Amino acid sequence: MPKTILLTDIKPAEVGAMFLKPIQIGRDSFVTDIVKQDYRTAAVFQRHGIEYCCGGRWPLSIICENKGIELEDLRVELENAIRPLQVSSALPFEEWSIDFLTDYIMHVHHQYLRDNMPFIETHLERFVTGHSKKYPHLQELQKLFRDLQADIEPHLRQEEEVLFPYVRQIAHAYDDSEPYAGLLVRTLRKPVESIMNQEHEKIMQFLTRMRQLTHGYTPPENACVSHGVAYSLLQELDNDLVQHLYLENEVLFPKAIAMEKELLKR
Repeated sequence: MPKTILLTDIKPAEVGAMFLKPIQIGRDSFVTDIVKQDYRTAAVFQRHGIEYCCGGRWPLSIICENKGIELEDLRVELENAIRPLQVSSALPFEEWSIDFLTDYIMHVHHQYLRDNMPFIETHLERFVTGHSKKYPHLQELQKLFRDLQADIEPHLRQEEEVLFPYVRQIAHAYDDSEPYAGLLVRTLRKPVESIMNQEHEKIMQFLTRMRQLTHGYTPPENACVSHGVAYSLLQELDNDLVQHLYLENEVLFPKAIAMEKELLKR
């Protein structure tokens, strides 16, 4: 029987794999140096087929000339990728309506997973293939990520197609004091609590093991650029999932369950 892992046990890693600082991107900047300073630029280089690890010791101007890419266009893409964006922890999530909260979760967290997990998968595939002999644990790390990815997509669909519409319907009936509301709960009740207690716990177990394997997403000393990028991408994924699960487990679902109980009493 696996040990139950609570949401409070899953905290963002205290030390980032790469500490992000403002960087200057010029025509003579080396690709590898750019990625070392900010892992998020790796996705831009990969889109253009530009090597950013051990073979990335070329300045942008020469890379762009060889690839037929406009230097200024590439610089704009890179600067957009590293623009500072941060969600304040002071946002009053608990005060948001059910409709707004579910929209936020879908458009911010669900979309993040759909946009970024394919790139993480591709980067891990390339990275692990070339480094698994030196670091055997990377094969388990890659399998963990693939299993997590396989679990997440049907989970997102279930939330968007079944759970969130039900929660919204309950909230509207509750807010409008609909006379049929109690019957609605009895006939359409979905397994809100089982989602919290089973599927989310499984995701947290994946995160816990990935942290153990990567020592809190800290690459080894003298690790190559791809190693640092891989760990930073996984840490970003970890941080996003922690906030995602917090909003559902501690804010959205408790609200819905409380409404269900109140409606059954009416």
